[in-house]
Amino acid sequence: LDASVFALADLREHEWNPMVHLPGEALHALLARPFAPLEERLLAFAGRLAALPDALATARTVLGPMPAIHAGTARDQAAGIAAMITRDTEAALQSVPALRGPVTAAREPALAALAGFRAFLDARLAAGSGSGSGDDRDPRLGAALWDRQLGHRLAGDLTGPEVLAAARAHLTELTEQITEAAYAYLGESRRGDDPGRAGERVRAALARVAADAPTDRTIVADARVALAEVTAFVASAELVTPVDDVIEIITMPEFARGVAVAYCDPPGPLESAALPTFYAIAPTPGDWSAGRRASFYREYNRASLRNLSVHEAVPGHHLQLAVARRFAGPTRVRAAVWSGTFVEGWACYAEQLMAEAGFGGLPVRLQQLKMQLRMTINALLDHGVHAGGMDRAEAMALMTGPGLQEEGEAVGKWRRALLTSGQLSTYFVGWSELRALRTARHPSASGLRAFHDQLLAHGSPPPRHLRTLLDAAPV
Repeated sequence: LDASVFALADLREHEWNPMVHLPGEALHALLARPFAPLEERLLAFAGRLAALPDALATARTVLGPMPAIHAGTARDQAAGIAAMITRDTEAALQSVPALRGPVTAAREPALAALAGFRAFLDARLAAGSGSGSGDDRDPRLGAALWDRQLGHRLAGDLTGPEVLAAARAHLTELTEQITEAAYAYLGESRRGDDPGRAGERVRAALARVAADAPTDRTIVADARVALAEVTAFVASAELVTPVDDVIEIITMPEFARGVAVAYCDPPGPLESAALPTFYAIAPTPGDWSAGRRASFYREYNRASLRNLSVHEAVPGHHLQLAVARRFAGPTRVRAAVWSGTFVEGWACYAEQLMAEAGFGGLPVRLQQLKMQLRMTINALLDHGVHAGGMDRAEAMALMTGPGLQEEGEAVGKWRRALLTSGQLSTYFVGWSELRALRTARHPSASGLRAFHDQLLAHGSPPPRHLRTLLDAAPV
């Protein structure tokens, strides 16, 4: 509740971030999830479409100066929503033709409102381009506001400076770990080698792994193969109890693109029906050059896709959130509200858990360490962009240098750091807290399944509360 009050009263994104006014998720869920008969869902869809013109008209009166990156992303997402309304409703109406009248009556004004909102954003973007009008607001929050945002995002004990110091220290440790893994993968001995060659050997190992890369045409099929492999590994390993909930890999809807490369979209936390989780993957933007597209898929090579599927699906987000839906706490609030720090921290912890258990061999281990570098640099970026004055050149140097990222990935993460605040720190902080909890509670490698089952048995609370919860129900 405190976080909600802060968001409305102090952060006030509704006044400068047009993305928060877009109804993509509210519309998509009605068509994509069979939680009720299609007739009921289409009527609800038509009702939301009917409300859209007024909602977007209100947004236009509320929005003041906007960051160009938020306005441009919202403009592109609005086009994706329009395409969804046109294409997906037509597909649904093939099954329920009797509802064509009410759906069409609501659809046409909604599409006109979306077109008007896009024109509004285009005009504001043009006005903010060197006109001195003030329409191009700085997307950076500034140190004071970001520090408060971080506190609400983490819901933990760490301050911004403490997160920054821990991330810098961990970056040094990871560089040593990935160097050792690279020499092992290349079949070379590090002993006696020139220390100055270490970085070059790491990049050589990663380049060899990256050569096995998907394309826009194969990415979803490759992800399905990776998901089958991780699911089989979890079923055979004694790491955590599997779930049988359905997960479907989909191409990320157009309205959701522009922020993250992939996401896990589960049923609602109070949903009791057997509905699928969506594991969404975005293709590369259509305006990217062939070189940037190739760079991106070197980053998301097939070993990386295996690691990504651990994070987004099993035993990461999909498994953890499926277990959380089974949680019956003393109040429905405990079941309905989750901590992003715990959810992202568990997914990052799951990556390390699987790699250490041998999943995918050294190629996946190398990619998992590279992802840990990215996770750690996420926290440095979050702080640097919003509180430290970091510019694009500095951010790119950090990501492509010690972070070992491909240029295509680094460009996307720079956008994400500007579009979000606080969220990029949740991965590193959540992982750190869960690793510390495991070290304190279960230092051995045996019996991990029971420990992890107990860890996941309390919903998705902030990690700092798990100490108390585990004390009340010891393994």
